[in-house]
Amino acid sequence: MIRRSIRFSATILILLLAVAARPGIIAAQEASTGSSPGDLQAHLGKAYDALKQERYDTAATELRAALAIDPTLTLKARFPLAVSLFELHQSDDARRELETVRQEIGDHPNVLYYLGRLDLDNRDYAGAIRNLNKAVVKPPFPDTSYYLGFAYFKQNALKDAEKWLKEASAANPRDSRVPYQLAQVFRKQGLDAQAKQELALSEQLRQKRDDDTKVKAECGKKLDEGPREEAHAVCDQLYDAGSADRLTALGTIYGQHGDLDAALKPLRRAAELAPQAPQMRYNLALTYFQLGRFEDARSELAGAAKQWPDLFPIVNLYGATLLKLGDTIPAYEALNHAHQLNPQEAATTSMLYDATMGTARKQQADKQYVEAQHLFQQASELRPDEPGPHLGLSEVYAFTGRVPQAREEQKKAEELSKVMGKQP
Repeated sequence: MIRRSIRFSATILILLLAVAARPGIIAAQEASTGSSPGDLQAHLGKAYDALKQERYDTAATELRAALAIDPTLTLKARFPLAVSLFELHQSDDARRELETVRQEIGDHPNVLYYLGRLDLDNRDYAGAIRNLNKAVVKPPFPDTSYYLGFAYFKQNALKDAEKWLKEASAANPRDSRVPYQLAQVFRKQGLDAQAKQELALSEQLRQKRDDDTKVKAECGKKLDEGPREEAHAVCDQLYDAGSADRLTALGTIYGQHGDLDAALKPLRRAAELAPQAPQMRYNLALTYFQLGRFEDARSELAGAAKQWPDLFPIVNLYGATLLKLGDTIPAYEALNHAHQLNPQEAATTSMLYDATMGTARKQQADKQYVEAQHLFQQASELRPDEPGPHLGLSEVYAFTGRVPQAREEQKKAEELSKVMGKQP
């Protein structure tokens, strides 16, 4: 399950969410269905949250709802729907969605990978070889070459199987499946000594995985119960300077148990090893943020927010960081976009309200009254019970000579203040 989650996260972060929705098409679809922009974003937000938690049934339901509003969301909705169906073992439905995606974007490695996996499940080894051979040119996941080698083995093409399984070993040297399958290839070739060696390696890797599971449990227990120095002696057995995944796992354990300073070392190294992986950048930035090191968090997030503009966790954390630093206007821009991506997130709505009010006040001070009015109105929609936006609107209307509107907004502010027990 862990390997599957890592693979799917990489797909979502790198392929899907980097592609923005097409506003014109979305607007047309919403007009024809009677749905609002918020409906579409709400379905996508719920779907992505479900995917992170591996709740594939829920994800599939929400993604289908999004596609009902806008069938053109090939990368944002149809591809993750196909992967959700794959994980649910609904092979025919998954293939149908993947073929639709393929017609739209061509032979992308991610699509070919999943088609190859479906071929393997159906024992169509020739089809798997055809699809995975195309995918492996730019492999989307470390196990791409493993499945290609397995397909060749099933076709009794032993030299090709050996070649790709050795590629798999180089790409993912800690995967115990690879030497096990390579042993089967050597055995069929009559190379018993090499087969025995690979089997021993497979068992060693499997045992290492089991040992790591025990160390992780002991690490968490020590962090909760014992002196931190003793806990670090246990936990740092998991430190592997050459594995971004293992480093991330260690940093995550430290973070979950409140040892944020200790989490920095493995998470920094993980980000160095995989600078193009948004999850690595996010993990490190979040730790900086939790430590109150907001400038360091901004340094990690500024480029990431540009590279992955539709990845909610990164954009949201970037906006929160800018807000902490007092950079109100760029914080508003980031949080406004994050709110559009996931309008159901209450914490984002709260931060956006603060940023909107701060930006409105700045625009008002600069006599940019049209912009200030728009922002105060947006703040009022975000927090209908707050008197502050109406007070701001009253002032803007007064400055621009619209006295009746100013009085009306002042009245609303006073009424809300009485209800909430606040001064207008």
